[in-house]
Amino acid sequence: MSELKLDLGCGPNPKEGFVGVDVRDFGQEIVCDLRDRWKWEDNSVDEVYCSHFVEHLTATERIHFANELYRVLKPGAKAEIIVPHWSSGRAYGDLTHQWPPVSEHWLLYLSRDWRVANAIHTDDYYTCDFVVTWGFMLDGYIVLKNQEFQQFAARYYREACQDLISTWTKPEAT
Repeated sequence: MSELKLDLGCGPNPKEGFVGVDVRDFGQEIVCDLRDRWKWEDNSVDEVYCSHFVEHLTATERIHFANELYRVLKPGAKAEIIVPHWSSGRAYGDLTHQWPPVSEHWLLYLSRDWRVANAIHTDDYYTCDFVVTWGFMLDGYIVLKNQEFQQFAARYYREACQDLISTWTKPEAT
């Protein structure tokens, strides 16, 4: 049985080795609306790649995306999610992006333990329980600098971070 690897919101260029999924028909394998219940069975997907799609969803749709992703991923499976960093003009330039821009802080809400400790009121909305790590695609000028400068720039300079790159892991079953 082959692995099921999905490129969600792939547009006309699905990632090699992944099944392309988009709401518009660009010739990819699957045309469907990810704002609805996803067609994949619980615990059936081995890996997900999703680049520059989530920022097009409303806040409520983003929660649905996280919950559905958690439902379909196999235990131990990972998803790489890439969005424009909130401090980059890329987050605001495309008027089809929804407000608010995606920020690192939202990624904390994807953990049940964090929600219970810090935002219990949101547990009525989220069913996911991811372990999330993240980093940044830095501007080319910043990348050439030492790590201390990179960290300073990422925190204080607009346009230093171009993309927010996160990995969402569904924990192994206990």
